[in-house]
Amino acid sequence: MLIAANVEHTVHQFEAGKNNFGSQAAQELGLPETQVFKTLVVELSGKTTSGLAVACVPVANSLNLKAVAKALGASKATMADPHKAQLSTGYIPGGISPFGQKRQLPTLLDSHALDFDRIYVSGGKRGLDIGLAPQDLLKVLSAKLAPIAC
Repeated sequence: MLIAANVEHTVHQFEAGKNNFGSQAAQELGLPETQVFKTLVVELSGKTTSGLAVACVPVANSLNLKAVAKALGASKATMADPHKAQLSTGYIPGGISPFGQKRQLPTLLDSHALDFDRIYVSGGKRGLDIGLAPQDLLKVLSAKLAPIAC
């Protein structure tokens, strides 16, 4: 997807552990946990908006579900069932990438991403990360920027 869009990016592979994949990625890449972003799938509900969406937040932070709902015009947002997230994206939890999903979901990127020239997100499997400019992620995915981390 990034090659097709002619986006400059780097690919980083490392041996994945059993859990805390984002923290491990930051450690393996020698980066602060604020520069490595985890990709979380949420379920939206409301009168005008429902379905699944993606939220990318720094590994160092938690996701503010109320902020996600507000940013996407939903009444409520909850964490999606892992099996449902896997079926929709085609990726296993801990390796969900914002790129190349079976069906591209609406995507939010936390506004802290703009603190960096380059951020790192999952490349689609545990132990694989992609480095790119946050503006490129926003552009390629038609994503929205919002303060969704807490």
